[in-house]
Amino acid sequence: MSRLLIIGPPGAGKGTQAARLSVRLDVPAVSTGDIFRDNVRNGTELGVLAKSYMDRGEYVPDSVTDDLVKDRLSAADATGGFLLDGYPRTIAQVRSLDEYLAERGESLDAVIQLTADHEETVQRLLRRAKEQGRSDDTEDVIRRRLEVYAEQTAPLIDLFASRGVLVSVDGLGSIDEVTDRIVQALDGLGITAPAA
Repeated sequence: MSRLLIIGPPGAGKGTQAARLSVRLDVPAVSTGDIFRDNVRNGTELGVLAKSYMDRGEYVPDSVTDDLVKDRLSAADATGGFLLDGYPRTIAQVRSLDEYLAERGESLDAVIQLTADHEETVQRLLRRAKEQGRSDDTEDVIRRRLEVYAEQTAPLIDLFASRGVLVSVDGLGSIDEVTDRIVQALDGLGITAPAA
């Protein structure tokens, strides 16, 4: 049973690694980006609201995000563990998540920080925008998202480090290389894949 968070700047490869770790550790990957995009695609009230923020490269307000994530973590498949991707992004969201998990007698087991060169992540995101036709990934929006990350999310790194749950992993290299680095780092914390 693992309760994990993967954190890092936009374009560091969080979604790719979250999907791989989800399978390897047999826990659901819970991506706020996916939740938002599903709502945008389906034209829900939340989707329209979320899109207005996403198109500007801003974060969706905490209250909306907190409720969405809590709802997802209460699903049956997440009771045995989960891997959060894209949440929490602010100190206020960390507090909300801490309170929610404490009510369940739980806490995060590890926080995986993917690090990546600033310009490399911009180029990755521009390539992804072309490949996937993502309207929220223009160069100006990408650079704004990186600024917002530095301002609001980077302070979480120090918080999780002070709790002794942070492992930093270089997010550059092949997908397999990065996955291997993460698995090694988690092994060091005693977090391993369940026996088949």
